[in-house]
Amino acid sequence: MATSKAKKNQVMEEIREILRTNKNVVLTEYRGLNVEKITELRARLRKAGVKFKVLKNTLSRRLFQEAGLESLQVHLEGQVALSFLSEDVAASSKALVDFAKKNELLVVKAGFVDGKLMEAAEVKALASLPSREVLLAMLLYTMQAPVKNFMSVMQGTTRKLVYALNAVKEQKEKQAA
Repeated sequence: MATSKAKKNQVMEEIREILRTNKNVVLTEYRGLNVEKITELRARLRKAGVKFKVLKNTLSRRLFQEAGLESLQVHLEGQVALSFLSEDVAASSKALVDFAKKNELLVVKAGFVDGKLMEAAEVKALASLPSREVLLAMLLYTMQAPVKNFMSVMQGTTRKLVYALNAVKEQKEKQAA
């Protein structure tokens, strides 16, 4: 009994540490998934930078209470796993939601992202966003567009001036000849 209590305390401390640095968490119900599917899920989530932890609901309640995530406690019913999202929450939640689409037994219940409680539909909407890199590229393009357009207009004006001067030169040459 002492070893299981020590192991439980070790797991609790590990998750406390995760919650200190990262409060972006999604709750999923995994009832009915076999070991093979859970292993596949863990591998996919690991690639996306997601930490997937299975914990008893009573321990999760205690951790949520300590971390100030009491609003998630309502969703702790059934076999619930905690998925701690990486810095790129869109890509992380996409990995989780994509797996849930292929395996109906994995159900996204709720999430807590950037200080806001999210229902399952909101987590799925978050997963539909482009990744961080794509969003940054879109932002950069948007920021560059006015400058590019201005330069294009300026080049057009300069080009027209050169054409006009060239036309005047040709006209003067015709008159001289």
